[in-house]
Amino acid sequence: MSKNTRTDKFRRVNVDDYDENNYVDEEEGGENQLGPDEAEVDASIRQGNLNAALQAALKNPPINTKNQAVKDKAESTVIKVLTSFKSNDIEKAVQSLDKNNIDLLMKYIYKGFEKPSENSSAMLLQWHEKVLAAGGVGSVVRVLTARKTV
Repeated sequence: MSKNTRTDKFRRVNVDDYDENNYVDEEEGGENQLGPDEAEVDASIRQGNLNAALQAALKNPPINTKNQAVKDKAESTVIKVLTSFKSNDIEKAVQSLDKNNIDLLMKYIYKGFEKPSENSSAMLLQWHEKVLAAGGVGSVVRVLTARKTV
C-alpha cells in the first residue's frame, strides 16, 4: 500500500481543463478590432479603384469583438463597396481574393441578406452567385457553421 493515502492533492485538478469537447468562448483581442478603415475604402471608391476598396473593406474584420456598433459599421462599409461594383466587374474582383477572403465576403453577403436595403438584395444575389462559383459549396457550409460572425 502507499504511504500517503490520505492526501487530497489529486482532487485539485480540474478535469474539465483536459476535456477536448469542452467549449470555451475565446475572446482574444476583440476590443482592438475596429473594423475596416472607412477613409481608405472611401478614397479607393472615389479614385475608381474598386478592387482596392474591396481589399481594404475585408482587411480588418471585427470577428472577435462583441461590439455590435463596430460590426454594423463594418457591414455597411462592405455593402457600400459591393453595391458600387458594376455587374461585369464582380467576377474579376472575386477571382482576385484568396480562400479566407472569399469566406469572409460570403459572411458579409449573408449578413447583408439579413438587413436588406434599397437595391442591395439584387446586387448581393449577383455577388453570391460569383462567390459561390469561386468558393464552392464548402464556403457556404463554413460560413453557416462558423461560430464567429462579422
